[in-house]
Amino acid sequence: MQKLSNNPFIILASKSPRRKYLLKQAGLSFTVIPSSIDENSIPISQPEIYVRTLAEAKANDISKKYSESWVIGADTIVLIDGIVLGKPASKTEARVMLKRLSGQIHQVFTGYSICCIAGNRFFSETIITEVLFKNLTDDEIEWYINTDEPFDKAGAYAIQGLGTFLVKSINGSYTNVVGLPVCEVIEFLIKEGVIGLK
Repeated sequence: MQKLSNNPFIILASKSPRRKYLLKQAGLSFTVIPSSIDENSIPISQPEIYVRTLAEAKANDISKKYSESWVIGADTIVLIDGIVLGKPASKTEARVMLKRLSGQIHQVFTGYSICCIAGNRFFSETIITEVLFKNLTDDEIEWYINTDEPFDKAGAYAIQGLGTFLVKSINGSYTNVVGLPVCEVIEFLIKEGVIGLK
């Protein structure tokens, strides 16, 4: 997949290495310019609305500085039994999260926003994927925690990393669980003529 000859600049407004990896795998040419918005300034609301609002704030923050560019913002959370699981700050938090997820179905919400101020184009959506964890033994949880992989991941796991062994099945978008619903993002960019297939 290549850019059209008149393709505007594409910016990923996220420092997430996983989102960067996903867009590179999809063949996009883009630049990473992380948003510096204070996520704590966004009031917590329903998960579907909350992640979309955060994604919009990130995209708009960078769009104001690069009005001619197409900017992609995103935010991901894990939800189980109405409780939001963020990034664990300690081994204890990671252990509690993994025990809660063990043998259960949880939801991964990723809000994404794509905008170009100069073109007056603004789009955002939330994609939800259901994930079923295997029943985890205490030894499996301790081993995984000691890999240090859980500590910058919502829900304390990385489906694309060592944490793949935790996941029994998913219902919905795999890349959404990684951090960005690539199918929907690419579909929108093609529809807008931002990228072409040639």
